[in-house]
Amino acid sequence: MCFEIFKGINIAGNHRRHTHAHRLRFDILLFDGWYLSESLVQSAARRRKKWISLLKKNRNLETNSFQLKDTEGQPVTFEGAHVSVEEFVKKIPANAFKMVVVNNKIYWTFTLAVRIPSLGKVRLVISYENEKLTDTFVVLVTNCLDWSAKRIIETYLLRWPIETFYQDGKEHLGFDEYLLRDAEAIGKHWCLVFVAYSLLHLDCLPSPLAKEQLPTKSVGEACRQQARALIELLIVKAHDMIRDGRDVKDVFDSLFSKQLTQATAGLAL
Repeated sequence: MCFEIFKGINIAGNHRRHTHAHRLRFDILLFDGWYLSESLVQSAARRRKKWISLLKKNRNLETNSFQLKDTEGQPVTFEGAHVSVEEFVKKIPANAFKMVVVNNKIYWTFTLAVRIPSLGKVRLVISYENEKLTDTFVVLVTNCLDWSAKRIIETYLLRWPIETFYQDGKEHLGFDEYLLRDAEAIGKHWCLVFVAYSLLHLDCLPSPLAKEQLPTKSVGEACRQQARALIELLIVKAHDMIRDGRDVKDVFDSLFSKQLTQATAGLAL
């Protein structure tokens, strides 16, 4: 089981303690480069947990911890005790990159075990998306020293659905939009967002009998469809009430009574 570090939380302290207190069982920590720190790595080591992270390109590698060879098989030399990841990648010969296929997508990768100050011995995976190595590269780092590049990439990509949830939750479902201070109330708000997202995600999935199992629409599209359906119901309801002889003002007062009540309560506070 993999465990994703939630954004916006002090993971070096609070989140680690919460996961330990609630006995959440997981084997691998996945997080991005902003959270990669000595304290987090040490905490994972104490609990004998594996971890994979993005590595910033300005991080330094210890040059005496690895040997890199050029296209002719001769050792590449570096000046000084340290070299930045960005400068290191420039020295890797093109023929050292190997093709790896993950989820039907091709990556061109180079992997090597190195030492990084404050992190200790780790394995790097440098990855490009095209054979010419002309696009932006990504660097993954892990304490899984014996893992292959394919397995490291495959595992780290498990974070992607969580990233899309953050984006959809904030953009469409108000995940980060609440005026609450009580932890229990915030938890209830989050649970409502989780339930709404789960239902919307189910609405995006194709029929079980369909050949293609990819989502048929985005969560944003599902939200817009639901909003339109709600407006249609509101218009039909108002039309039926007016047709039955209700006063127009009385109709709209009835339809928006809850909203008016909440606004009045807010002013009272």
